Amino acid sequence: MEPLTHNPSSSSENWNESYYFIFYDKKNNIGGMSRVGFKPNKPEGMTFFFLFLPDGTVAAYNMTDNGDHYPNSIKVGGVEHHYLEEGVWRYTFNGPLVVVNNPEDLPNARVNPSLIKDLLEAKIELEFKGINDTYEYSEFMTPESRELGKKSGDKHWEQIAKVTGTIKLEDNEYIIESAMAQRDHTHGIRDWTGIGNWFYFVVWFNEALAINPAAIVMDDGRLGSGGFLFKDGRNIPLMEITLKEHRFEKGKPYPVVTILELVDAEGNTHILEGTPGPIIPIPFNDAEGRESVLIQSFGEFTLDSIKGGYGSYETLRRI
Repeated sequence: MEPLTHNPSSSSENWNESYYFIFYDKKNNIGGMSRVGFKPNKPEGMTFFFLFLPDGTVAAYNMTDNGDHYPNSIKVGGVEHHYLEEGVWRYTFNGPLVVVNNPEDLPNARVNPSLIKDLLEAKIELEFKGINDTYEYSEFMTPESRELGKKSGDKHWEQIAKVTGTIKLEDNEYIIESAMAQRDHTHGIRDWTGIGNWFYFVVWFNEALAINPAAIVMDDGRLGSGGFLFKDGRNIPLMEITLKEHRFEKGKPYPVVTILELVDAEGNTHILEGTPGPIIPIPFNDAEGRESVLIQSFGEFTLDSIKGGYGSYETLRRI
């Protein structure tokens, strides 16, 4: 059972409960990702909503407040993740979206308004209907991976879905019909600059095949890994992940390619290769002067000999 909210298990300011949502509609060539997170010991609520638009531009919204809606509702600013019933959620956004031509420029748009191409009034309503049983990472992780994984949270739930709804951007309206989507929910200490490095991939091939590997990468090369393969209606835990290649642009924390060797709970070995599309870099800084960059992107993936995978290509890298 997945409780929607939790009491903090630590007095740390970095104890966090977060909710992530991602979808991509191939018919309209539009995809989005949204995070709502709360640090009740601070207190703080934060959110972003990114839309990768058909013309290659990106529209974005982000906000930080005192988290006063939590735990009564999962809402910050104009973004709300609304639970309806088991396996059914509604994701909504009402408000302005800043549009930039190059997604990499988004973090600089606040201090350099000349980067802003447009400001769009948006209304987004998407209904999420799960197609698999919710998967909880830690139940199937090795003891070492579970211990290393505590650097990004204690519990981690994932669910794959189809979403239907509308995206209105000023006079343009996109009708979303049964697009692939996924949500995650985590709680525990989340230290963006102290963790170091991670990757998190949400990859869909079709309604019967998807894969979701994730890992914290330690400085000594060890992985705190978890995730699952969804195949023919079943969640199959990923028991081992080996990082074969994880290449970044020279001098930048921007990923170029990742190749993983994955061993599932049935003893099958898989090779997953991913390359990112346009990226949004999100910088994090702390009082000690440490800096990390979280990358949000939609990538292209191949699993074994199966091509055509698509979905979230997310990395965190400490500078």
